[in-house]
Amino acid sequence: MSLPQQLRDESDFDQLPDNIPISATVADVEEKKGFIVYYRFVIEVKTKGNLKYLIYRRYRQFFTLHESLQLKYSPEAQTGYYTCKLPILPGKVFMGNKKEIAENRIPELNNYMKRLLCLPTWVLSDDLIRMFFYQTESDSQQIPRALRRLRPPTRRVKTVKPKTDLLLAPRAEAVFDFSASGRLELSLKAGDVIFLLRRVNADWLEGTVRDKTGIFPDSFVKIIKPLPESESDDEGGASKKRDRARGSYSCLRCNMLMPEGIDTRDICVEEDISIQPSYQELLSRMRDVFQVEDIALNYRDPEGDVIRVLDDEDVTLMVQESKRTGAQVKRPVNQFPWELLVTHSKDLSVYNTEY
Repeated sequence: MSLPQQLRDESDFDQLPDNIPISATVADVEEKKGFIVYYRFVIEVKTKGNLKYLIYRRYRQFFTLHESLQLKYSPEAQTGYYTCKLPILPGKVFMGNKKEIAENRIPELNNYMKRLLCLPTWVLSDDLIRMFFYQTESDSQQIPRALRRLRPPTRRVKTVKPKTDLLLAPRAEAVFDFSASGRLELSLKAGDVIFLLRRVNADWLEGTVRDKTGIFPDSFVKIIKPLPESESDDEGGASKKRDRARGSYSCLRCNMLMPEGIDTRDICVEEDISIQPSYQELLSRMRDVFQVEDIALNYRDPEGDVIRVLDDEDVTLMVQESKRTGAQVKRPVNQFPWELLVTHSKDLSVYNTEY
């Protein structure tokens, strides 16, 4: 097994466990439709024990790792024996085409990882590095080069007529309200009976209700009569394993307070239910959804008061507080336990300012 020269010269390298990463290379970049559209790097990792696997990391994860290593090992931040010169990480880029930025970072990140994994063994054994290159359960379930669109395209249906015998038609009943966030989606009210047209993929169905046709998440409905096997198995069954492997979606309910009332939307993102977005990601997505720039993000605390969100720490607090009340509310399994309340930034009437 060929090892970097710096590692081969160290007598204590043989004492390290076999799962220590010794090389990592960016194999590809993939688009991800989360709270914002971003690109993540598909990285092939090789361990001391000659094991190879893929991990998926965003640039901001590289940035967080580098900042943590600087605080721990940089000569400028620490004094003493356990310091070393860290490799240079390419800086943040705030303007430009996201895909081009990601593509241009590949050689720089490859060089960064190469130099990082050539550091002394006592740095390689640090949990910061080991966990960054560790293949998580989510990593192991991904299928490289198999990108899918979160909201799949739907066929155009000029006229949809339910079958004459409605009792024989494939159909489902809405268990939860679903507010469409785009023209291809179908809004549902709990109790609606939807006539099913087809399964689009593992997570989405297409159907019609009240003379409107569109797609909707299958987790919001209860199947009364399933689609024929040719529709559900061939289109959904074979692809269901692939879609599950690529990662499922989660839905966020957000409400915009308007002078004429509340505008409710269910935003579906290609993220795990456990993900915690940044403040800027949420702000950017809400501006796009409601087409309003001058907005403020808020949530209701367990006491029912409206709390404004101003930064990432407030997002963390919102997520934590939702765990106290989330179990009391019945919701789809893939819906975030926290909800956003969006207001105009200058509207202070929603806050409880009486003391």
